[in-house]
Amino acid sequence: MNLIGKMLDNRYEILEKIGNGGMATVYKAKCHVLNRFVAIKILKDEFTTDTDFIKRFNSEAQAAASLTHPNIVSIYDVGNEDNLYYIVMELIQGKTLKEIIVEDGILSWKWSVNIAIQIASALEVAHKNNIIHRDIKPHNIIITEDGIAKVTDFGIAKAVSNSTITAFGTTIGSVHYFSPEHAKGGFTDAKSDLYSLGIVLYEMLTARVPFDADTPVSVALKQVQEEPVEPIEYNEEIPKSVNMIILKAMQKDPNCRYQNATQMLEDLTRSLKEPNENFVVIQASSSSSPTQKIPTIYDMELEKNGERKAKKSENNESEKPKGKIGAFFAKHKILKIVVMIVIAIALFFGAMFGTLALFSGKPEEIQIPNLVTDENGNAMTLEAAKALLEELGFTNYEVKYENSDEVEKDHIINQKPVYQENYKVTEEEAFVLTVSQGSLDEALAEKLKSTKVKLPKKMIGKKKEDLIKELEALTEDLDDEDLVVKYEIKEEFNEEVEAGIVTEVDQEGGKEITLDTIVNITVSKGSQFKDVTVPSVVNKSEAEARSALDGLGLKVEVTYEENANKSDGIVISQSVNANKTVKEGSSISLVVNKQPKKSKVTVNVNLKSLMNYTEPEAPSAPTTTDNTTNETNNAVTTTQTKPEVKSSKVVIKVGDDTIYSETKKLTTTDITASYTSSGVKDVKVYVDDVVKFNKSVDFSGGDQTVTVE
Repeated sequence: MNLIGKMLDNRYEILEKIGNGGMATVYKAKCHVLNRFVAIKILKDEFTTDTDFIKRFNSEAQAAASLTHPNIVSIYDVGNEDNLYYIVMELIQGKTLKEIIVEDGILSWKWSVNIAIQIASALEVAHKNNIIHRDIKPHNIIITEDGIAKVTDFGIAKAVSNSTITAFGTTIGSVHYFSPEHAKGGFTDAKSDLYSLGIVLYEMLTARVPFDADTPVSVALKQVQEEPVEPIEYNEEIPKSVNMIILKAMQKDPNCRYQNATQMLEDLTRSLKEPNENFVVIQASSSSSPTQKIPTIYDMELEKNGERKAKKSENNESEKPKGKIGAFFAKHKILKIVVMIVIAIALFFGAMFGTLALFSGKPEEIQIPNLVTDENGNAMTLEAAKALLEELGFTNYEVKYENSDEVEKDHIINQKPVYQENYKVTEEEAFVLTVSQGSLDEALAEKLKSTKVKLPKKMIGKKKEDLIKELEALTEDLDDEDLVVKYEIKEEFNEEVEAGIVTEVDQEGGKEITLDTIVNITVSKGSQFKDVTVPSVVNKSEAEARSALDGLGLKVEVTYEENANKSDGIVISQSVNANKTVKEGSSISLVVNKQPKKSKVTVNVNLKSLMNYTEPEAPSAPTTTDNTTNETNNAVTTTQTKPEVKSSKVVIKVGDDTIYSETKKLTTTDITASYTSSGVKDVKVYVDDVVKFNKSVDFSGGDQTVTVE
C-alpha cells in the first residue's frame, strides 16, 4: 500500500519511506502540530490481525515511551488509524551499527567499547524501569553523525518475543543474537539483554557473529550447545579485559553472566583504563551436573519430562539414566542418534512451515486495473469500471462527478490510485472514480457569462456565514435559480485570526463579476495549537524540566549560568511564569545552573633540585703537630666546624592565592601543598621572592600532581 502523502490522525504527514524491517516499515513524516520531522514505524499487515500481539504492542510501546535517555530513541506517540498501527519516534540522522560493520568490517576496540558502554547505559535505565528489550542486535542500534549510539525498538521486542519463533517468521532473523534461554523459549530477563550485547560487541570486534549456520534452527541449537570461539583468536588487537568481558556476558548459565547492566558498565569503563589487566571474574556454573557438555534437544526433552536425573561419570564411560525411556536409549545408542536427528529435522520444518503459514495468511496483492480507458483505448463507462473492480475483488470505491467538455457523460475522467504497470495493492485498497457529467448547458453557460453582479465592498474580516448570505442575496431578484454566485470555501489554520472569520478573497471588494466566475474564499480555522498551562520547573533538574515541558508540546531553550549558591544542574529561572496559559509549540527559555568542575592539584617541590644546591664539602682531617719539650711529646689537634646549610623562603601560589609559605633549608626535597579549584590557573613557586617555576594547570581536568624540581 502506498502511504506517501497520507495524513495520520490529522497530524502526521507521511513524506517518504526510509527503512523496512521484518515487522514494520519506517517512514519519514512531518508533525503538523509541533512543526517537526519525526520517524513513524508502521506495523506490517500480518501483525495487525493478531489481537493479543496488538495488545502487547500497545502496552509495551506506551511503557517504552516513558524512557528518557540520550542513548534511547524517544517515542513520542502510539496510535492506529484505518487498521494502521504505528509508533511515532525521534528521527535520527545516521546509520545502523549493522550497516557500519558491513561497510567497515572489524572496528577499533576503543570505539567498540565506547559504543557498548552507551548501549549498556541505555539498558541500565530500561531495566531499572522493568523494561526488557529482548532483541538487542546491531540492526536496532543507530549511530548518529556525532557518534552517539541510539537503541531503538523498545516495545515491539516484547510483543514479538511472547509469540513463538515459528508463529512469527520475522523474529527468526534475530536468532544470531538470542540468549540460550531465549532460543529455548524459556524465561528472559535483563541478563538475556546483556548476553545479546556481548554478541554485538563480539561482532563489532571480529566482523562476524559467534554462531552461524545455514538455518535459524541450527543457529539456535549452537546458541544452546556450543561455546563460542574467543574473539581474541579472530582479532589479536582485542585487549585481554575486553575479551573476558565478552566471554562473561555470553555465559550459557545466566547466573554466571553479569547480573545487571551496571556491573557490565563498570567493567567496560575500567577496560578503557586497564585494557590488559585481569580484573574480569567469571564464576563457575552453579549446575549440579559434573558434565560440562550442554544437553542436546533430546536430553532437554527428557529433563522436561523428569526422566533424566542421573549424573554422568567424569570419564563418560557409563550413563545410567533413570526411567524406562532413558534406559532404552542407553542400550540403543544408534536409535538415540536417529531420534535426535528426527527431532532436529522436525524443528527445522516446523519453523519453515510456520513461516509459510505466516506469509500464506498475508492478503494477496492485485495489479491495479486501468479504469480510465478500455483495451481499445476508449474512455471507460462507470458501469464497466464498477464491473471490473468487482470482478477483481475490489469493493471499496467512491464515485465523484465533474463537468467535462472532453469526456463523454457517465465515462471515467480519472482514477485514484492512478494506474501503473506492476503496481499491486490488496483488495482493501480504496478507489476514487471521477465521472463526467458532460459539458454545461450552453444556454446556461451563456447566461452565466452575460449576467453580472457587484461584490460587497468589504468581505475580509467578516464571518463566513455573513459573507455567504450577502453573496446569495446578490441574485435573489433573478428569476432563474441556476443564476447564483459561485464560491468555494477553503479553511486554513491561522494563529492570529479566530475561527470562522474570512481572511482572504481572490476577488477585489466592490468589483463587478460575471456569474461564471468562482469566488475563492479563505476562512480561518483558528489556531492549530491548543492552550496549555505552563508549570513551574524552577529548582528541578534540567532533565525533569525538559520532560515536563516537552510533554506539554512546548519548545525548550536552555542557557547556562554559574551560581555558587544553587545546586549544580537545577533550573534557576524560566522565561514564562508558572500557571500562565500559552499555545502548544511556544518556546520557553530556561536558565540552568552549571558550576564548573573542580579538581584537587597537589604541588610537590624538590627545593634542592630546583635550586641546583650542592652541599659544602666536609672539612679535611684534623692536623697534628709534635712539640718536644723536656722529652715530653704533646699532640696538639686543631678541630674545624662544617659550614651551615643555607635557608630560603619558599612560597607556592595558585593564581592570586598563596597555598604555602615557609623558610626551608636548601637541602629540602619534600615540600607538599594542595589546592582545589576549577578552570586554568598559573601555579608559581617563589624562592626568596624570585619566581623559579611557573606553569598553567587545568583544575577541571581531574585530580593531579605537579612536580617541581
